[in-house]
Amino acid sequence: MASLDYIRLDHGSGGKLSYRLIKDLFLPHFANEPLKKLDDSAVLSLSHKKVAFTTDSYVVDPLFFPGGDIGKLAVCGTVNDIAMSGAVPVYISAGFIIEEGFPIYELERIIISMEKSAAEAVVDIVTGDTKVVPKGKADKLFINTAGIGIILDNVDISSANAQIGDTVILSGYIGDHGIAVMSKREGLSYKTEIVSDVAPLHAIIEGLMQSGIEIHSLRDPTRGGLASSLNEIAAKSNVGIMIEEEKIPVRKEVTSVCDLLGFDPLYVANEGKFIAVLPACHAPEALEIIKTHEYGKNAEIIGEVTEEHKKKVILNTEIGGKRIIDMLTGEQLPRIC
Repeated sequence: MASLDYIRLDHGSGGKLSYRLIKDLFLPHFANEPLKKLDDSAVLSLSHKKVAFTTDSYVVDPLFFPGGDIGKLAVCGTVNDIAMSGAVPVYISAGFIIEEGFPIYELERIIISMEKSAAEAVVDIVTGDTKVVPKGKADKLFINTAGIGIILDNVDISSANAQIGDTVILSGYIGDHGIAVMSKREGLSYKTEIVSDVAPLHAIIEGLMQSGIEIHSLRDPTRGGLASSLNEIAAKSNVGIMIEEEKIPVRKEVTSVCDLLGFDPLYVANEGKFIAVLPACHAPEALEIIKTHEYGKNAEIIGEVTEEHKKKVILNTEIGGKRIIDMLTGEQLPRIC
């Protein structure tokens, strides 16, 4: 019996097995032009307007964690996927799969959290569905969402659009979400609490778009972390990406936990960060705009797009060496989104 004859946790990691599952199984059967780009949202043309359409499911464990909960995560994650196509989020749906015996008061807490997050993101939750399954047939609560956003004229943002000479900007600290969820789940405590970065990013993206800055690629490094997202951009654009270790913002607390448990922050999930790839001439202005927002105040220029090492990501280490940063293999932290 081959080990890959059945679904493994690794298939949900956002890394190599996730990519292979989508490319080798789903894509051949669902093949169409919008889907084959494999961006965070499908870009569609409807009545002479372009829209971004996305869907996602949330199975985080625990449901409540420092800085957020499954409801906030569902709304922000959907909004961010839409924004990564350069679209303005407008509407989302919410489907709930609830295990029998789940406390009503906890469900209300989650619904209120979704209400607040939707208000902050200026989107409406306009449709949904509720299913209840017998006790033991699910794990408390799962949420599925879909989202629609409007893409402005002449906007063409995709993971396949990075160009040689572009600058790579990261909007802030990495690893906060994955470590916050894992720490809560495992009952770990620290002198300084690590809080999830879950947040809506559309306002920062809108600010960049309104400034007239040309953006080639956007990506929010969720499952698989920064490393996997950069690898996707490099592969789809057929370019190399060189990043500087000393420029990548990581909190000391996150680094300490990762060192203790054998994790690499480059592969830990984020829920309130994005990568922007854009012409070098626009980078200083873009960085300044991003830093004016609460959710982008720790942004940094972390690297550049190169002609060398096509389809690979190279890290210039703090000690002067170089190493290849591959897409995530295996599952570092399951059930974090």
